[in-house]
Amino acid sequence: MAELEKGSIKLRNAWAFYDWANSVYSLVIASAVFPIFYGALFSQANIETLQVFGTEIRSTPLITYTTAAAFLVVAFLSPLLSGIADYVGNKKNFMKFFCYLGAVSCMGLYFFSLENIYISLFTYFLALIGFWGSLVFYNSYLPDVAFKKQQDSLSAKGFSLGYIGSVFLLVFNLAMVMNPDWFGISGEDASIQAMKISFITVGVWWIGFSQYSFYHLPKGNKSTKKVNKDVIFNGFKELKEVKNSLSENKQLKRYLVAFFVYSMAVQTVMLVATYFGEQEINWGDDNKKTLGLISSILIIQLVAVLGSFLTSKASYRFGNINTLIFINCIWVLLCVTAYFVEEPLEFYITAGFVGLVMGGIQALSRSTYSKFLPDTEDTTSYFSFYDVAEKIGIVVGMLVYGFVDQITGSMRNAILFLVLFFIVGVILLLRVPRK
Repeated sequence: MAELEKGSIKLRNAWAFYDWANSVYSLVIASAVFPIFYGALFSQANIETLQVFGTEIRSTPLITYTTAAAFLVVAFLSPLLSGIADYVGNKKNFMKFFCYLGAVSCMGLYFFSLENIYISLFTYFLALIGFWGSLVFYNSYLPDVAFKKQQDSLSAKGFSLGYIGSVFLLVFNLAMVMNPDWFGISGEDASIQAMKISFITVGVWWIGFSQYSFYHLPKGNKSTKKVNKDVIFNGFKELKEVKNSLSENKQLKRYLVAFFVYSMAVQTVMLVATYFGEQEINWGDDNKKTLGLISSILIIQLVAVLGSFLTSKASYRFGNINTLIFINCIWVLLCVTAYFVEEPLEFYITAGFVGLVMGGIQALSRSTYSKFLPDTEDTTSYFSFYDVAEKIGIVVGMLVYGFVDQITGSMRNAILFLVLFFIVGVILLLRVPRK
């Protein structure tokens, strides 16, 4: 099959469609059903803590630390694998590997239980690595498939497709969880069983819809180099070269520092939002809690589509950096507001505003970085550097969040603490040269 030309509508659509395929992980596993399922297991067992590795630990810090550990592995693997992919010119194969690892691990969450907590957490750990590992290569395709003037809108389109597609599956899963008898699921734990089945639907959806992207995306940049023993460390060598090149690009360097700081807060909020809602909001009973939490996530997803579109328009008019500064200021207000939220209606309203800025800051951060890159064919190394910065930021953010949660016994204090990262992010963005 002949490769599609860079900038062609078909190639851009094929790239964006991977967001449709993989975003069900972000929604169903990271944000909606799994956090509810995880909390339900502890409620069902009538316990708040678990003995893990010889330590008594609360449920939320446990999953927070597991998440941080997975991101630490991703941060290490990204340069390792992207360097190999660049060397042999087949980054699509690596993207496929992580896609399938993540999807199969999502299916494995069907067997998640507190009795087998180590294996269960390891399955969750692998699903996260699969998702974020595939994004390293997916993001690196952006400057390969689109010209600079197309990248803002294409990045936003990818996120929008992801939000819309994942909502379809979540609505189906919501119907299954709330009315399991409609789907032939019966018994005392019918809702729990429906949640477990939803994990299988995520894996099937992810693998199935990703095939369109895999069919049309180019294999990768051609390489005439021969593979040798140094290839394993090529990615780290490339990271060092990228780091050294930053001294000649003040705009990119300062933007990356700012991104590192505010992204750790954004990603942490997104990863713990449902756990916060599950523990800190007065829902009334378990059924209202499940419906309320999933409804909140649906609100976030749908509003995020609008947020992505509005942010793209705002960046065109006011510039990428100015728009990012404004969005970070909104995040500060949202974290302060979340500290006082107790009732479902308050949580719904806050969720709506989170959705509005969540889609915008993700899409604009990715395309801003892409636009600041020097002219080079070695996009994977630069995006690997971007991803490593993001993942290490998440590790720091999740560890800080889990620590504050553990020592204070409240997720509210941990959310409030993240305000500091957004404020510092704004200050650092103000230092980025506009031209």
